[in-house]
Amino acid sequence: MALNEMNGDGSEQEEGGCQEPDVIARGNILESFAESQEIRGLINSLKGVYGDLGTQEVTTEKFIVIMDKYQEQPHLLDSHLEWMMHLLLDIVRDKRSPSPLVHLAFKFLYIITKVRGYKIFLRLFPHEVADLQPVLDMFADQNPKDYETWETRYMLLLWLSMTCLIPFDLARLDGNILSEEGCTRMPIMDRILNVAKSYLVVSDKARDAAAVLVSRFIIRPDVKQKRMADFLDWALSTLSKSSFQTMEGTIVMDGMLQALAQLFKHGKRDDCLPYASTVLECLDNCKLSESNQTLLRKLGVKLVQRLGLTFLKPKVAKWRYQRGCRSLAANLQFSAQVPVAQNLVIAADDEEEYDIPGEVENVIEQLLIGLKDKDTIVRWSAAKGIGRITGRLPKELADDVVGSLLDCFSFQETDNSWHGGCLALAELGRRGLLLPSRITDVVPVILKALTYDEKRGACSVGSNVRDAACYVCWAFARAYDPLELKPFVNQISSALVIAAVFDRDINCRRAASAAFQENVGRQGTFPHGIDIVTAADYFAVGNRVNCFLNISVYIASFPEYTQSMIDHLVNMKINHWDGVIRELSTKALHNLTPQVPEYMTNVVLPRLLPLAVGTDLHTRHGAILACAEITHALYKLAAENNRSVTNYFNEKSLEGLKQIHLEVFCTLIEKLSLSKMPFREDPIIDGWQWLINDSLRSLPLVSSTARQQIKEAAVSALAALCNEYYINEQREANPALQGELLQQYISELQNTEEMVRCGFSLALGALPRFLLKGKLQQVLEGLKKVICISRKDVSFAESRRDGLKATAKVCQTVGVKRNGPQDEFVCKDNVVQIYTMLLNGMSDYTTDSRGDVGAWVREAAMTSLMEVTLLLVQNEPELLDANICKQIMCCVAQQSAEKIDRFRAHAGSVFLTLLNFDNPPIPHIPHREELERIFPRSEAVTLNWNAPSQAFPRITQLLGLPTYQYYVLLGLTVSVGGLTETTVRYQGTGCLFARGCLIPL
Repeated sequence: MALNEMNGDGSEQEEGGCQEPDVIARGNILESFAESQEIRGLINSLKGVYGDLGTQEVTTEKFIVIMDKYQEQPHLLDSHLEWMMHLLLDIVRDKRSPSPLVHLAFKFLYIITKVRGYKIFLRLFPHEVADLQPVLDMFADQNPKDYETWETRYMLLLWLSMTCLIPFDLARLDGNILSEEGCTRMPIMDRILNVAKSYLVVSDKARDAAAVLVSRFIIRPDVKQKRMADFLDWALSTLSKSSFQTMEGTIVMDGMLQALAQLFKHGKRDDCLPYASTVLECLDNCKLSESNQTLLRKLGVKLVQRLGLTFLKPKVAKWRYQRGCRSLAANLQFSAQVPVAQNLVIAADDEEEYDIPGEVENVIEQLLIGLKDKDTIVRWSAAKGIGRITGRLPKELADDVVGSLLDCFSFQETDNSWHGGCLALAELGRRGLLLPSRITDVVPVILKALTYDEKRGACSVGSNVRDAACYVCWAFARAYDPLELKPFVNQISSALVIAAVFDRDINCRRAASAAFQENVGRQGTFPHGIDIVTAADYFAVGNRVNCFLNISVYIASFPEYTQSMIDHLVNMKINHWDGVIRELSTKALHNLTPQVPEYMTNVVLPRLLPLAVGTDLHTRHGAILACAEITHALYKLAAENNRSVTNYFNEKSLEGLKQIHLEVFCTLIEKLSLSKMPFREDPIIDGWQWLINDSLRSLPLVSSTARQQIKEAAVSALAALCNEYYINEQREANPALQGELLQQYISELQNTEEMVRCGFSLALGALPRFLLKGKLQQVLEGLKKVICISRKDVSFAESRRDGLKATAKVCQTVGVKRNGPQDEFVCKDNVVQIYTMLLNGMSDYTTDSRGDVGAWVREAAMTSLMEVTLLLVQNEPELLDANICKQIMCCVAQQSAEKIDRFRAHAGSVFLTLLNFDNPPIPHIPHREELERIFPRSEAVTLNWNAPSQAFPRITQLLGLPTYQYYVLLGLTVSVGGLTETTVRYQGTGCLFARGCLIPL
């Protein structure tokens, strides 16, 4: 089915709940059975390998690997099946073949059957009269309890099901039924029946083949007269005595139900009708709907529908709907003028006679119950049964069935009922059994099903319902004339576009895309259909982010879809249980705002503001982010048109934005600040500042996964807030506010909670220059206390890391001025202090239960040293003296011998950046010429520092340079105790190399 097979019970299948794989599975597209000669060789080699277990396993495995390649294109085997079967059956028929060889040949036959399917393979079995007796005789050598040879019994039963169809009375084959000893031999008819019965109750695959044998053998003219009643009595008696609460009973019931279902499928109606009522009564008594065995419930539904078809005469309903034109080419040429519909409903069957037994009502009731089953395969079987049986009912009763189906779509019903109902409606529509008069009732239900999503605990159910609803739309496109669906075109097209672009699950997006494409091709009435199909094809909708942020913008450019897409995001997606979907939805609203800014301002925002202060956490989160994104998008739009953002807002909207500040995330503050909302001197700013501070103080209370996001959002919001609302017309800060804010933040740097130190360190680093002016030394002293290791906070590696990052940010923010005041610029009076702080971080080798946590500090120190050094060399290179440059290069070289690949790679990158920087070059680098020879500029990009085999041969060459010798050797000494064999090997090689080039220190 083009719209994905329904899978499982509708449970969500997003990996980790957040991520979605974008990789498309790629199958092998084969053109022919290329390995035919190899397969021939493997079959011919069986006689030589069967005795050696190892060689036998290798041969079998090769055969399986080759055949499995054709699972998706089994038709390529068709022209080769006959010779493969003959080669293998020649082995079986050879009386000199030992038993292990025969079993191996049958195993190969089964592998071929598994790939191509037994129905195709069955027709190729030899079925002459002379084949019947030998096949029967082979069963005498079989042990049903030998689980090593079940493939032999399976293939023999299939072979027997073909040979038993010989067009002669089986009694003629019995001859003289007296044996040589004078005992009466069992007739062939009874022998075959006994074989079938014995294998219907086994626990292996042979049970399925036995059911096939029964369905073909019992319906023979001579057998049905003599044995059909007895077999049904035996089957029903066995079924009644078995219980699905035991494993043995389940196996027996499975065999009986398979046999009965196959028998009523292949048998003639006149032969089966006398027994149908009895079988239905027995089935009711079994109460299979109460079983927890999915397969038994499915077989029960399958048998019920076959019984229903037996009760009803096989006829094609004259009242069914028949579409007049099914030419795809004609529909693609469809113009604005819709062709006049033909009289597509065949005349009603007023004069047609129907004989509807009372049992049919029971059958339909059980199928409707099956539509609500908890397993998909049961619901799917019930849906097909509803479609088949409805096609044999009179128009009035068929309409009653449709009415009962619509009852499945009550919101009191479970997702299973909705899914089964959709499958059944699709089957009815596909068969022309859903008349146009009912479309008015069905379409609203399908539109609801396309967005069905019910919260269950931490996730939701409903993806299978949405997928099945797409299948209904696909089936309707093929079933109805465009004129019949014309009143619903806009609703269906908008719903399918929304599902194709905004659904959480990739299978639903692809199903909706396929249904939309089918409607465009078959109906030709969907607005801008070709353009949308081109943009939102099967592959394009595979990427969720691309759907939300890019494809949606293109489709929304068509006015027929814009408002419905926005309304869906506001009503269904910003309150979604998955946080990723909420965030993507708000970003999509940001991107869609330029399409209809007035609608966003006058309709969407007033609808969002009450939700932003509601009680539901998910709704509140999504509404707040949506307000932030829409406001920012309106600001950008206003800026492009040289207008003020307030032109888009009325007083009520502005007041609403201010009122939700206490319950929102820092993202709202950042976006409103970036949007330059007119809140200067407003008391709301104090509330926002309090919220940012509280977010930073609350970091120890949140989970480690959310902590980083909250920290980054708070710091970004602080920077935006300060830049917009804390600067006066003279581009300066209010002294009182500046002093209070800095004093508060610096005091928090000595908090007993490490995460609080991290947050406020980064917050200081994010402050704009006008707030740091005149306070630089005070800030540096505060950060220095964070960076330095003391006895009480030796384990606070993360706060030291963030303190180093903040120091570099502060230096970049205030800028460099050689003779400037040390409270305002990086200058000659504080440059040594700054480098001392950063270089101290290079000696942090703290370890705890998490491992080498000091590596985080060293990594941040290297990055900060590089950023500050590049800042100085581009502005005041005179501030870099030879001693500072030496310490920087030596310390980074030491880290380049790091045992952890990631940190070694970072150190190597920093080292080469400093060495190769030429805008202008960094002065006083020791041994620059030798370094440029060891690390040629041309290899800077290709050198893989992550690989010890590439990194250490270069690093060890620094041992020959006196300035670097001590530091590199120290790094190698620390790292030689590395945990990986590769690292130890190459570092050990470096240490041996050092013996030859060391000079007295």
